[in-house]
Amino acid sequence: MSKNVVSKGPRQQQPARTTGSTGDDRVRRSKAAVLRVTSELLTESGLGGLSVDEVSRRSGVAKTTIYRHWPTRSDLVLEACSQMSTTHEVPDTGSFEGDITALLTSIAKLLTTARWSSVLPSIVDAAERDSDLAKIHSRIQMGHATPFHEVIARAVRRGEIPKTADPKAMIATLLGPLFYRRWFSREPLDDKFVKRIIRNAIAQP
Repeated sequence: MSKNVVSKGPRQQQPARTTGSTGDDRVRRSKAAVLRVTSELLTESGLGGLSVDEVSRRSGVAKTTIYRHWPTRSDLVLEACSQMSTTHEVPDTGSFEGDITALLTSIAKLLTTARWSSVLPSIVDAAERDSDLAKIHSRIQMGHATPFHEVIARAVRRGEIPKTADPKAMIATLLGPLFYRRWFSREPLDDKFVKRIIRNAIAQP
């Protein structure tokens, strides 16, 4: 007596479990939390008050995980600082005075509100001894100066200021007083002061 053999069809393949996506999301969240807390600590207490222990405690990310992504404290600081944006849009109001007024007014506001303005003194100090932080400092300064270079070049083409004008000297004349008031005298960075700076700068060329 022959046994009935039930023919089984091809075995349906189960979709492979994908854990990579979930793992990547977890890594992104952890890194974002660490960088956010690092930026907060830099703002609160500068470079001197930043420790990996405190970053770990406040972010909830284990120290071993932090060191896996940033082998040293300096690596962590550098990435946090590199994410500080100090770039400014280049205005085109139709006149040199209008352009530098728009730029200076924007920077004056950011100097009292933006996170990088609290951290910058620590970066300037550390940049004297750390070449990597010196590069970050240079990038921040370029973010401030580049729009002014463009505005000044445009004003020269329009004939608003002479070709002999020294762009670097003009930028120092414009930005120097703002930085002095923000970090030294701590006097108000109001519109009246900004207008006085602009009058002095325009009179220079």
